[in-house]
Amino acid sequence: MSLIHSFVFAELPSTKNTCVLPVVVSLRQVQQLLSVMAAKEVTVGEGQDSGVEVRIIGDPIGKGLFATRDYKSGDVIFEERPLVSCQFLWNAAYGYLACDFCMRPLETAEENAGRLAQDSQLSLPYPECCDTRRDTVVECPHCDVSYCSRECRESAWNQYHRTLCLRTFQPDPTHPLVMLQEAWKWWSLVPEFHCWLSRDTNSKRNNDPDDGQMHYPPETACIMLLARILATVRQAEDREGATALFLQFCHRTVNEEEEIAHKLLGAEFQNQLEALRALMEKSLWAPEVQHWLTPEGFRSLVALVGTNGQGIGTSPLSRWVRNCDSLNLPPNERQITDTLIDSIYQQLEKEAGGFLNNEGSGLYPLQSACNHSCAPNAMPTFPYNNFHLAMTAVRDITSGDEICVSYLDECNLGRSRHSRIAILRENYLFTCRCAKCEEQTGDPDVTSEEEMDDEAEEDDE
Repeated sequence: MSLIHSFVFAELPSTKNTCVLPVVVSLRQVQQLLSVMAAKEVTVGEGQDSGVEVRIIGDPIGKGLFATRDYKSGDVIFEERPLVSCQFLWNAAYGYLACDFCMRPLETAEENAGRLAQDSQLSLPYPECCDTRRDTVVECPHCDVSYCSRECRESAWNQYHRTLCLRTFQPDPTHPLVMLQEAWKWWSLVPEFHCWLSRDTNSKRNNDPDDGQMHYPPETACIMLLARILATVRQAEDREGATALFLQFCHRTVNEEEEIAHKLLGAEFQNQLEALRALMEKSLWAPEVQHWLTPEGFRSLVALVGTNGQGIGTSPLSRWVRNCDSLNLPPNERQITDTLIDSIYQQLEKEAGGFLNNEGSGLYPLQSACNHSCAPNAMPTFPYNNFHLAMTAVRDITSGDEICVSYLDECNLGRSRHSRIAILRENYLFTCRCAKCEEQTGDPDVTSEEEMDDEAEEDDE
């Protein structure tokens, strides 16, 4: 099967004001969608009003996504699947079970809650509210990788898994791909390297996998996403076209205009990056991907994933809770159910902290065209409990408005202007000049930590 066919959308239920887009119907369509070669507006879709269009803005921003009709807060603006995605390695290592292709949960809600709460006796009512279908779960016949369905297994095999399959149920620790994953996992525990992976310069998570806690390093990137990109190109019938698809994503390692270099590509990480590159080269070298396995090519691939990777989260428990909320229950039964749900989440917070979901990242063509704003008008959601993304308006959007999302998580979005800009410069190579940042231009150039220290000193006085 070609690269093109492995990405074709399945039929999805229509939603009011929703543009369900076949992300890859032809290489030409995606190249039109993301082209930065023509300095003109590029409309998504052919001969139809999709509700959005990619426009070339020019340097230093490049392109942006704009609305071609009005949207109300809560409307779904567009939906898409990723070109490639991957579960985070520590997330998988700690037993968060997800389909290796679409990241749909493979645990039932009851199994998930019991494992996270470390309570094997935990029982959930209303099993019909659990979306997990255990009867459709299948494994790769050659290794221990699991999928939610035969369709996902076939899609993965045809897109990249034929190249990446270890072809053993007992992975050899000396296999380059196994060594690559282990190197990434353990280097993520090194404080400086971990800070980049988590986008968190002040993480105090417990990183000891043997301490009995359900905590692992927060992740926002995965080395296997890079491996899947290379494997996808290697397996594609049109390898040049597949390479062009990924090169449409921003992959610069420096912003020369502002003299910014990507944080992970600093001198302090060169030994780690070279070791990762060598393992990747040993695992996946082929003539069609050799340009990405040179030192500079590998740096650009790391920058591509670091700059464009969109986080993905799925959870059998959250879906069970949502479905329970939709049940028409008598008031007394509703109160009992809500109390049970609250107690479960309190127990999970105690045992697992904030680590409740299957987590990973993917590369999405349309989502990657959305620029950042510290006051976004849209946010990505995952309503189907898999890697399928729905971009949802968080406030009213008028035709002609640029659709902007936040590249920062909720915690960092609430930090000072100086802190937000520092994070964005280190990880995304630009200085934010959104309306919120411009309004706060006169604020002191101090980090949020310095502000908190000052407040603490004032309280002491």
